[in-house]
Amino acid sequence: MNIVRYRMRDSAEPRVGLYDDDDGVAELAGVRSLAGLWASPLAELRERLAGGSLGDRVPLGEVDLLAPIDGTTEVWAAGVTYETSREARVEESERAATVYELVYDAERPELFFKSVPWRVVGPDGSLGVRADSVVDVPEPELALVVNRFGEIVGYTVCNDMSSRSIEGENPLYLPQAKIYFGACGLGPWIRPVWEIEDPYDLKIEMTIDREGRREWSGEASTARLHRRLDELVSYLMRGDVHPDGVILSTGTCLVPPAPFTLADGDTVEIGIGGVGVLRNTVVRGAAPGERSFEGDRS
Repeated sequence: MNIVRYRMRDSAEPRVGLYDDDDGVAELAGVRSLAGLWASPLAELRERLAGGSLGDRVPLGEVDLLAPIDGTTEVWAAGVTYETSREARVEESERAATVYELVYDAERPELFFKSVPWRVVGPDGSLGVRADSVVDVPEPELALVVNRFGEIVGYTVCNDMSSRSIEGENPLYLPQAKIYFGACGLGPWIRPVWEIEDPYDLKIEMTIDREGRREWSGEASTARLHRRLDELVSYLMRGDVHPDGVILSTGTCLVPPAPFTLADGDTVEIGIGGVGVLRNTVVRGAAPGERSFEGDRS
């Protein structure tokens, strides 16, 4: 079972439904938004999905999948949660390498705001890299879907796009390196937490294709995650409220080595075992209104 946000080809209205590999997509009756689901405790949500009334099923190929986020649900992200990430951040930093070495083992994790829903790009949409950045990379990450009570209720795939050159100049430039139009991809759906036996044993794969050839590929595993998922969530919920729930991306374990940088037209595919495959194209140097992005304001 996967929770999907989608649109019928003949309608502009977003819908919420369930997708099964064998039976296609069926709308969840009475559910108008994903955010509404995250208002329920985990046990209640599981019961609701198991016994919910469903509409007619249609093949997945007959709908357009949207980014699995709406309402006022925010996207946050964790940094330096894998040794690979620590090494990459130290490598790119010109003046503050020790900052990343210290945060890796610190009691408090690095957490930062990533995106509002309307900036998030869904499956097969176009992600962006900044025109004022020199070195840009995709970052494949397992993302947690957390309800308003701080319970992990599902998983999805996140592409946490990042400017290595901007962040490398100064760690205080992190918001500019991480938060901009087209910088966050999510999808293709949400896998309920109860359907993943062990989130610390998930294979993560990423490929980058350019002009019909494989430019880069790599694989890793969540087994190398340095922090516990519930620990990351607990810090995110401290001193804050998320009435529509929140999505927390848990850090990257795959970073293309310098001097690699994304190029206009690249295709990035991220697969996480048991969760799904997120595929996006890359647009370099675009600003709102200049090029077409698939962020959804619904």
